[in-house]
Amino acid sequence: MLIALLAYLGGMLTIVSPCILPVLPFVFANAGRSFRRGAVPMLAGMALTFAVVATLAAVGGSWAVRANEAGRWAALVLLALFGLALVFPAISDRATRPLVALGSRLSNRTGEESIWSSLVLGIATGLLWAPCAGPILGIIFTAAAIQGATLGTTFLLFAYALGAATSLALALLVGCKVYQRMKGSLHATEWVRRALGVLVIAGVLAIALGLDTRVLSKLSSTQTASLETGLAQKLGLGGSTQEGPKVGAGGRLVLPVEGSLPSLEGLGPWINSPPLSREDLKGKVVVIDFWTYSCINCIRSIPYVRAWYERYRGDGLVVIGVHAPEFAFERNPENVEQAVQDLGIRYPVALDNDYAVWKALNNRYWPAHYFFDAQGRQRYHHFGEGRYDESEMVIRQLLAEAGHAPKVGGMAETTARGAEAGAAFSTLNSPETYIGFQRAERFVSPGGQAPNRPKTYSTAPLSLNDWALEGQWTVGAQSARSTAAPAAIAYRFHARDLHLVLGSPTGRPIRFRVTIDGRPPGADAGVDVKPDGTGVVTEERLYQLVRQDGDVRDRTFRIDFLDPGVEAFAFTFG
Repeated sequence: MLIALLAYLGGMLTIVSPCILPVLPFVFANAGRSFRRGAVPMLAGMALTFAVVATLAAVGGSWAVRANEAGRWAALVLLALFGLALVFPAISDRATRPLVALGSRLSNRTGEESIWSSLVLGIATGLLWAPCAGPILGIIFTAAAIQGATLGTTFLLFAYALGAATSLALALLVGCKVYQRMKGSLHATEWVRRALGVLVIAGVLAIALGLDTRVLSKLSSTQTASLETGLAQKLGLGGSTQEGPKVGAGGRLVLPVEGSLPSLEGLGPWINSPPLSREDLKGKVVVIDFWTYSCINCIRSIPYVRAWYERYRGDGLVVIGVHAPEFAFERNPENVEQAVQDLGIRYPVALDNDYAVWKALNNRYWPAHYFFDAQGRQRYHHFGEGRYDESEMVIRQLLAEAGHAPKVGGMAETTARGAEAGAAFSTLNSPETYIGFQRAERFVSPGGQAPNRPKTYSTAPLSLNDWALEGQWTVGAQSARSTAAPAAIAYRFHARDLHLVLGSPTGRPIRFRVTIDGRPPGADAGVDVKPDGTGVVTEERLYQLVRQDGDVRDRTFRIDFLDPGVEAFAFTFG
């Protein structure tokens, strides 16, 4: 219920987001009608339709995307007719076709207050509404992608849409009062009705041209993200800002019991170890590290986990790397095994493709570290990067409590190279950016993305954190795949490091060339790029393409793929 409340409040915040602008004309076109018979059915239809469509978008296949696309065009036609009927009453008088007749009823010229007509208008609006993805909606979509299609997912999305509908209803109440005051003047009423019709047609055109997601989304992310993040933290869902353990008497950490070690049934295959069970771990201090091998935050935390294992395994510490995939290719055991080898991981790693242990611990983050004492009790947890010294102090204290205080020696020594090196947070102004249509933001190629079908894209002028495709690509829910060469991706970024998760589904090497501001990277090349900008995609993983050697400023990154078939998933920065 706490997450449902968060979803509802997050939906209410959309009223201050420019992404709500395209649907406002459809909502305020009901201002002249009864609030109970006009606004309530319309907003309820909008909320329910959005919840169903968003659930299908989060977990459905290409058939769901095509069905929703067809529904959007049908809704655009219906609402365009509705707008024309408002502007030109003679059209609805002379029309005989059912849709135009419906538009006439919706225009309320006859005084008819049909609940069903308002509900149809709400369903059409729900098919078109595309709220800007913020932290709260991101939490819901991530849960949907992991847990699959459930009534709980649809309920949370409905709560989000209901919050937006509540804000719109409050705004509509004010609009209704204004409309009622103007009713005494026939001329004014006619003018308002025609103006609303023009706005409805403008909204239809904006959505048809993709302006609702391509332009307005840029404005909303900066206006509402901080509000949503603060709200999530106040409700206890902002794990990345948690406080460290408190210090009690005698300098000991206060580590209350938070839960117990879950069953490890359902994990596998195991790497670096035979399958482990709770029985095998009795008397051991255990650290569970949730990670996935293309996650840059996970990669940057691994040197510390690796160092803890090497320093304290002789004292009774067991580290288990629970690999919970984010992308489909991360479910492949061979890929994970190769990543374990590349990262120099020697502690046990187990695949959690069904999210069995993830769900048992109610985890929501990559990376996440859970600490268990020798009695199998959870005593501490930490989400995200950072606080490594505090986490190591927790390990040392739990070992001491078990009668295995670390032998003489200081804290573990950490070695991090390449992508493992910590981020330069003071200069980091670019966010993680997904390329698949399911979570894509700030995509500026003309015409927007074409889900699940080939399209030739072109670049466009880039502002900070804008990105674009060039050439022939097929954009799926999680990734984009080039269907011909040459093809390119461009991104305007501000960070020391730029990484891109890439893969070659066929296993064939794919050559690429990187430029920064139109020139080879030289000293700013990442570990997977030569100074002249050339490199090769050979496997599905995170590639470090830029590590700036000098001052960090806004730069334009471009990667040209010289062979077809590359698959691109997400940008990350450090």
